[in-house]
Amino acid sequence: MHKLDTTFQYIDTNSGLDALIPRLGHAERIALDTEADSLHHYFEKICLIQLSFHGEDYLLDPLSKIDLSQFLNVLSTKPLIIHGADYDLRMLRTSFGFRPQREVFDTMLAAQILGYEQFGLAALIHRYLDTTVTKQGQKSDWSLRPLNPMQLDYAYTDTRFLEVIADRMGTEMDHAGRSEWHRETCHALVIATGQDTQRNPDDAWRIKHIGQLTRQQLTYLRELWHWRDQEARQADRPPFKILNNQHLFALTTWAASHPDQLLTNDAQLPSHIKGRRLELLKAAIQRAAALPEHEWPQQKKRAKAKHMIPDETQDVDALRKECSRMAKELGITASVLAPRAALKSIIGAKAKTIEDIITHGPLLRWQAALLQPAVTRIMIAREQRENSLNMVTGSPKPSSPPQATDVTAS
Repeated sequence: MHKLDTTFQYIDTNSGLDALIPRLGHAERIALDTEADSLHHYFEKICLIQLSFHGEDYLLDPLSKIDLSQFLNVLSTKPLIIHGADYDLRMLRTSFGFRPQREVFDTMLAAQILGYEQFGLAALIHRYLDTTVTKQGQKSDWSLRPLNPMQLDYAYTDTRFLEVIADRMGTEMDHAGRSEWHRETCHALVIATGQDTQRNPDDAWRIKHIGQLTRQQLTYLRELWHWRDQEARQADRPPFKILNNQHLFALTTWAASHPDQLLTNDAQLPSHIKGRRLELLKAAIQRAAALPEHEWPQQKKRAKAKHMIPDETQDVDALRKECSRMAKELGITASVLAPRAALKSIIGAKAKTIEDIITHGPLLRWQAALLQPAVTRIMIAREQRENSLNMVTGSPKPSSPPQATDVTAS
């Protein structure tokens, strides 16, 4: 049983940060985590930065108006250990322009590559250190000050054990021959988190599961979504705390079915929608009801997937079975080896080489290398079927033009 020491340093002044930076500069690597307030505010922000190195734990308070510029510059030059790095790196980039310049060791990705069924941080702490940590405080409002003892306990345990865990996992991956898999996967994650997700702001209201709505219902949904978004912005609350999507859909269908009726108890509105907020909601519904049909939003059709011929469907099934078999032998889930959509793309593109598989999957090199023998077998079998069919139908497969023969006398 690993003894839980509750010693950490809380930094909320520039002088405290100035004392930390030289120590940070001498660290070989940094265990890192962040806490944000997206569950409680519309304008999400990083509210706490946790660090552990050389057996020391630090909690940095970015809401205290300390100057983080030099700290972030030094941090960017250090190898980082993070559990589930995707969200943390995206938030650090959008909040502070932070981009890691050295390698990132993601312990959650390592757990998946090692085939662990449980890859949450608490499970890894228990696995490697026989210590049970509480996750109470995880969903609390990290923007409130002062932070309570439960939040502080939760925060420092998120990084305290990461160095030990990373070392143990690194050894296991070395023995399993999977360290390069992990390095490549983490590198791809860092690249992905450094890129912006492109989305048309005019389509922001098109939330999931609206494919079955009529154009008239989409008109109401659009107005109601914008009403909710404006209320969330003004209150600095997450939109789901104004009206969750389930209620948004219910209100959409009710309003579209009762265009001439005022809001009643049948709409089952949350109790906080009253007064000014309720009047603005009614106005949004009235705008939707008054909109002429030619201005209703169009139903967006999904891009049609490439129609697969029976042979291709057969090959996708064969590759999926091969992928499942290999994953079982490796002790990992099939989705870690290759997502199903990637298998379909590989077959559709008639990929053969590792480079083909990387490009058309798209997959990482380690994934492509594992799949390539199976892909080659399936592609050869397809060519043999096609050749046999051509022989039966009398339609020979087009061949390359004959090469000129060198008849020069020797």
